[in-house]
Amino acid sequence: MIRRGRWHRQVAELSRTKKRFIMIAADLVALPLALWSAYALRFAEWWPDRYIDPYWWLFFVTPVVGVYVFARLGLYRAVVRFMGPQALWAVVKGSCLLAVLMWAAAYFYQWQNFPRSIPVNFALVTLVYVGGTRLLVRTYYQWLVRHYTEKQAVAIYGAGGAGAQLALALSSGREFYVAAFLDDDPALWGSTIKGIKVYNPAEFDPLVESLKIERVLLAMPSATKAQRKHALDQLADAPVHVQTVPSMPEIVSGEASLDQLREVDLEDLLGRDPVPPREELLDASIRHKVVMVTGAGGSIGSELCRQIMRGGPKALVLFELSEFSLYSIDQELEQLKQEMGEDFTIYPMLGSVCHRERIEAVIQHYGVQTLYHAAAYKHVPLVEHNILEGIRNNVVGTQVVAESAARLGVERCILISTDKAVRPTNVMGASKRMAELVLQGLAETTSSTVFSMVRFGNVLGSSGSVVPLFRQQIQAGGPVTVTHAEITRYFMTIPEAALLVIQAGSMAEGGDVFVLDMGDAVKIVDLARRMIKLSGLDVKDDKHPEGDIEVVFSGLRPGEKLYEELLIGDNVVGTAHPKIMRAQEEKLTPTQLTGLLEEIEEAQRQMNCHQACEILKRAVKGFQYGNPEVDLLLPATKPKVARAVAAEKPGSLH
Repeated sequence: MIRRGRWHRQVAELSRTKKRFIMIAADLVALPLALWSAYALRFAEWWPDRYIDPYWWLFFVTPVVGVYVFARLGLYRAVVRFMGPQALWAVVKGSCLLAVLMWAAAYFYQWQNFPRSIPVNFALVTLVYVGGTRLLVRTYYQWLVRHYTEKQAVAIYGAGGAGAQLALALSSGREFYVAAFLDDDPALWGSTIKGIKVYNPAEFDPLVESLKIERVLLAMPSATKAQRKHALDQLADAPVHVQTVPSMPEIVSGEASLDQLREVDLEDLLGRDPVPPREELLDASIRHKVVMVTGAGGSIGSELCRQIMRGGPKALVLFELSEFSLYSIDQELEQLKQEMGEDFTIYPMLGSVCHRERIEAVIQHYGVQTLYHAAAYKHVPLVEHNILEGIRNNVVGTQVVAESAARLGVERCILISTDKAVRPTNVMGASKRMAELVLQGLAETTSSTVFSMVRFGNVLGSSGSVVPLFRQQIQAGGPVTVTHAEITRYFMTIPEAALLVIQAGSMAEGGDVFVLDMGDAVKIVDLARRMIKLSGLDVKDDKHPEGDIEVVFSGLRPGEKLYEELLIGDNVVGTAHPKIMRAQEEKLTPTQLTGLLEEIEEAQRQMNCHQACEILKRAVKGFQYGNPEVDLLLPATKPKVARAVAAEKPGSLH
């Protein structure tokens, strides 16, 4: 960017009043010049004195009357650098009106030797002189912006109404000027919008250098996810920072304005257009019912609460262990309730899912009818370092919640599960699969409560997602850490996952394992590189040593898998919803389940990580566990000694 010179700065920074006087002075010169030009064109002479001399006074009256007419038409209120059709139309009307007045005066006062073609010529020349000078000034200002200002050159992707409005909004600011439009419609290529040319996005890379474009703004508020992904793919290799404008519903509702720029949502990279929810499935479990959500302050739990709010429940019970998380979601939902104009009650309840008396008291007191169990420890590395606590919370907590729901007559109990439960290689995944087995076992012996579980992969923006971590690392200047070059994951947006969970729970018949359609797996290293590119930076690697941010491979963490799966077997059938499938998977008999849960309880009492892991291996099919740190744990045969030593070395107690 080049700073403007002193003279250019003085011109650009003149006050509005001074600029208005300059325009009036210019018109006072242009109008008599236009009258002379009308004579010269008519007679092909520089000064036809025979026709001009009798009416010399017109050269003084015409500019005065003309300035008055243009002022009444609002021409001098228009900002020249933003001049559009309205200002040009004022010039046309003013020129025609002056010509009519001149003709009327000649006709009624019987002017001799006054050619009747002079008013017509005068109108045409005035249109050129008065309107043309303003167009020249506007062009000069745009040239000034490009070459002598500190504004940043941007391109707008989307040459529709939103793009044109965005260009107008940006032109009044001091940060950006629009150098180009991009659009996928071939009919628009080569045309201009507000003086800015529209280009083919496939030919964008050369424009970055020639027009010095540093940023691309996606002005596609009503586009589908697939269309937005296509646009981002077109810009994948360009060294520009990509941002977007709010969605059309946000603009219409007043939540955001068109010129509020945002970072690109990573969900746009997935290109997934969510299927509209089926209202009858939402109503079946929510409307006019008392609904309880455990883990209500977490990523999934809080979004479930937001979606439940829109379903018209009788009451909503928030159950959460973290005081701050519970306070935050309670305050948010109370505000949302006021905005929606609803009158149901929200009950924020502190407690642990492992505390049976507390769970049963809450369910019984509020008469819970639908229960979503989202409370879980889900960070794989943390659970690997806290094995017994992870099993206690994920397995025993699920057992307590499910048994309490069955004993107290809850209509539906839905477990939020994970793709890591399929052939797990870590304790977190194995504990979640064990939690699924608990519900499947209870479904065999309980008829009053419909148990089901919904299994899906990663959700964008959750507390355990890599996306927030990558954003922090990019903002800090890198490096971006990826565990392995080949690691892949499934991704889904939190709102889409929550809506599908609610709908799946309504279709349950008892012991169902529902699997959500997560689309295609995403390679994490590609995701990291794309995020760097969208930030306007270059990836630093062997081929591009001059890049900005490096991607570093830190190695797989304990228990981490390269590829996640959603199904244990191939036995899966569709449902009434196109994004929800029902898996037919092996179960444990009630006797087997009871015995294993008793063994887990005993391992918990003895603080024996080895025994707990062995139990999970016997219970969970395909559980391959090889965390070497478990071998360093103290033997559980002497629990008193183990506890004493652990007190000295807190990090050794798993």
